[in-house]
Amino acid sequence: MNATEILDRLVSFPSVVGTANGDIVAWVRAYLQDLSVTVTVLPGPEGDRSNLFASIGPKDVPGYILSGHMDVVPAEASEWQSPPFRLRRDGAALYGRGTTDMKGFLAAALAAVPKLVAAGLKRPIHLAFSYDEEAGCRGVPHMIAKLPELSAPPLGAIIGEPSGMRAVLAHKGKAAARVTLGGRAGHSSRPDLGLNAIHAMAEVLNAAIDQAAALQQGPFDAAFAPPWSSLQAGVISGGKAVNIIPDLAVLELEARAVSGTDPKALLEPVRRRAEALREKGIQVDWQVLSAYPPLALSADAPLAHLVAGLSGEAPIGAVSYGTEAGLYQAAGVDALICGPGDIGRAHKPDEFILESELFACQSFIEALGQRCAA
Repeated sequence: MNATEILDRLVSFPSVVGTANGDIVAWVRAYLQDLSVTVTVLPGPEGDRSNLFASIGPKDVPGYILSGHMDVVPAEASEWQSPPFRLRRDGAALYGRGTTDMKGFLAAALAAVPKLVAAGLKRPIHLAFSYDEEAGCRGVPHMIAKLPELSAPPLGAIIGEPSGMRAVLAHKGKAAARVTLGGRAGHSSRPDLGLNAIHAMAEVLNAAIDQAAALQQGPFDAAFAPPWSSLQAGVISGGKAVNIIPDLAVLELEARAVSGTDPKALLEPVRRRAEALREKGIQVDWQVLSAYPPLALSADAPLAHLVAGLSGEAPIGAVSYGTEAGLYQAAGVDALICGPGDIGRAHKPDEFILESELFACQSFIEALGQRCAA
C-alpha cells in the first residue's frame, strides 16, 4: 500500500479524542505484523484506548522514535463539503479529518516500513503512536513510562506534527484546569439564605485576569509569539434560572508557558484564590485536566543537525502550538517536531494535506532509514 492508500484507511477510523480507538490500533498492528515488525499494544488506564509501539531493527541498540497521535478532533459533518471520515481527492489535495493533524504523518511512516525492513537497520527506528493527544497529551506519558522495557535509550524522537517538514526546536508548555464551586441554592429574593456560586466564581475569574496581566511583564522569550507566558479563562458555566441562587459554577482555564517555566505553576495564584473560598462556606474542587512541559532543544543538538540534513531545511526556532515533544525531552530523550502539512489547516472543516507532502515525508523517513542502516 502506498501512503495515500494507507491514509484513506486511517481517515476512515473516526478516532475522535476521548473515545475508544481499538479499531485503528488493530488495523495498524495487523499491517505492521504482516511486515514482520514487532508490535506492542499498550492499553491505557481508561480501558478502551491504547498506545502502540513498534520497532524495526535491533531493540537493544539506541535508535530513533517517530512519534504521532492516532486521535483527531471532532468533525461536524454539516460544515464539510464531503464526509469528514472519508478521504476525498481534489487534484493534489486529500481532504479528511486528521489528514494534516496528524494521520498524514502516520501514513507516511507506515508506507516507509517496507523499505525500512528491507534496509537491515543497524540502529532501530521505532513507531510510537499515541492516543488522546488532543486532550492535552494524556496518552503518551503511559508509553514514555514503558520505554525502558521497550527499547534501548533512544537517540532522539521526531514528533511528526505538521511543520512543512522543517525541524521545530521549541514550543510552549501548557496546563489546563477546571475549578468547580458549590454554593447553596435558594430563591433569589432571599440571597441571605443562599450561597451564590457564580458570585464566588467572580473572585476566581478576577484572579485569572490579574495573573494573565502579570505574565505580560515577563519573563520573555523572543522565539515565541507572544514572547511571554499566557493564561486565559476559556469556558464558564453555572446557574439554572435568573430567580434561583446558583449553587454551582464551573470555570476552565489554561496557561501556556515559555521555556524554563512550569505551566502548572502559572495556575497557582488562581488555585489559591479558589481554595480561599472555603472560608466562606463554598465547596471547591480543583482538577488539573492536562499538562505538558515546554520543548527547548539546542540548535547544536545532534538530532537537530540530523533532521536539518535529511530535510534540507533550516530549523524553525519555535511554534505557538504544543506537542508531545516536551514530554519526551522531560524523560531524557532529545526531541523536535518535523512533519508534513501546515498547522493552519488543522482543526478546521475541510482539513487537507497535499499528496506531495505525504511522499516528501515518506522519503525523509526512508532517508533516515538509510542513515540507520549505514
